[in-house]
Amino acid sequence: MSRRVVRQSKFRHVFGQAAKADQAYEDIRVSKVTWDSAFCAVNPKFLAIIVEAGGGGAFIVLPLAKTGRVDKNYPLVTGHTGPVLDIDWCPHNDNVIASASDDTTVMVWQIPDYTPVRNITEPVITLEGHSKRVGILSWHPTARNVLLSAGGDNVIIIWNVGTGEVLLSLDDIHPDVIHSVCWNSNGSLLATTCKDKTLRIIDPRKSQVVAERFAAHEGMRPMRAVFTRLGHIFTTGFTRMSQRELGLWDPNNFEEPVALQEMDTSNGVLLPFYDPDSSIVYLCGKGDSSIRYFEITDEPPFVHYLNTFSSKEPQRGMGFMPKRGLDVSKCEIARFYKLHERKCEPIVMTVPRKSDLFQDDLYPDTPGPEPALEADEWLSGQDAEPVLISLKEGYVPPKHREFRVTKRNILDVRPPASPRRSQSASEAPLSQHTLETLLEEMKALRERVQAQEERITALENMLCELVDGTD
Repeated sequence: MSRRVVRQSKFRHVFGQAAKADQAYEDIRVSKVTWDSAFCAVNPKFLAIIVEAGGGGAFIVLPLAKTGRVDKNYPLVTGHTGPVLDIDWCPHNDNVIASASDDTTVMVWQIPDYTPVRNITEPVITLEGHSKRVGILSWHPTARNVLLSAGGDNVIIIWNVGTGEVLLSLDDIHPDVIHSVCWNSNGSLLATTCKDKTLRIIDPRKSQVVAERFAAHEGMRPMRAVFTRLGHIFTTGFTRMSQRELGLWDPNNFEEPVALQEMDTSNGVLLPFYDPDSSIVYLCGKGDSSIRYFEITDEPPFVHYLNTFSSKEPQRGMGFMPKRGLDVSKCEIARFYKLHERKCEPIVMTVPRKSDLFQDDLYPDTPGPEPALEADEWLSGQDAEPVLISLKEGYVPPKHREFRVTKRNILDVRPPASPRRSQSASEAPLSQHTLETLLEEMKALRERVQAQEERITALENMLCELVDGTD
């Protein structure tokens, strides 16, 4: 029998390499909470890691360049009263990060470019609407200030963090614990997996399930799902015999999988990290000591195994750098931040090339930091693809951009958990006199807040000048 011709692919020889010891981040007490999130989030400026903390939850934020041993007194971000379960950097502002916690709240933080002197304890805004722990966070890929959270109450809430309002609450779709949530590329649809073994495609603005597949993987253990560039759904899960399995699905025809492959018999949930620019998916199992990667194409068998990066130490979690944070001069196509028990180690994925020139076939234009829509435009039904940038000249992160919250409902003391509450017959309309008084009060409050914000900005600038002067 003649041997099959080897498939042509520029990614066939992608190889992984751990960074040198002096490029790692040492002496970090990584969280021991049993939760299937990545515990790590990274962008072109900062590395954030959920850490062990007494009396509440905390995470540490380090400038990417601050490698080596981390001082045990290095300031943390502490504000949650329970363990932090997930963190996610805002794709449109590298200084803004959201955290979700066991204490039922979501907090959004502004991280300064300078190293703070003490713990950061005051979030820009606290979002309260879930009744149980919040374990999943995901920023909208193209709309400014739109953040999704999913909780143990089986509810997905979509927030406008610029105003602190609930935009949408999807509270009657999932009958059990939600395991994963993923936006598609323009943020018009969600793919969710749930303990009831159902994979759902949801139109969040219509609060409607547009397609679903029961038992995409037949095992009881958690399933994960991500959208691919072509609109397919890539899933990881378990067979009935507890073998790990990966699948590729077409939401227009959920009956049969496009591809289904058994992997191995490990217990760890496989976290998929998908890169739409190369259409490579990297699978990192919690407790595994390897990263397996596959190329997804439109030719059979559709999911093509490329290679495995192996190391000795198991991973506690994993951060995945956005494309704009990579070194294009070294043909780096992905970078992971692997969490050990006491350190974080970068792992670089490279395509071997002889030329030093910019390889435009490896680096198509990629999503940049500018949002394509405002929150209200998205809510009203508009969709837009991400605003792309070229990496040809390399990417330089913009300087610190102030994140401001303007609470529209400053006098509304009701919690945002019930945004649909309508005015009952017993609530009399406000008189003209009361309205004028309230408007005057609101104007005075706004002026006071603005004065305080200007004072804070002035103090921050003075602090930056002092820090720069002492360097």
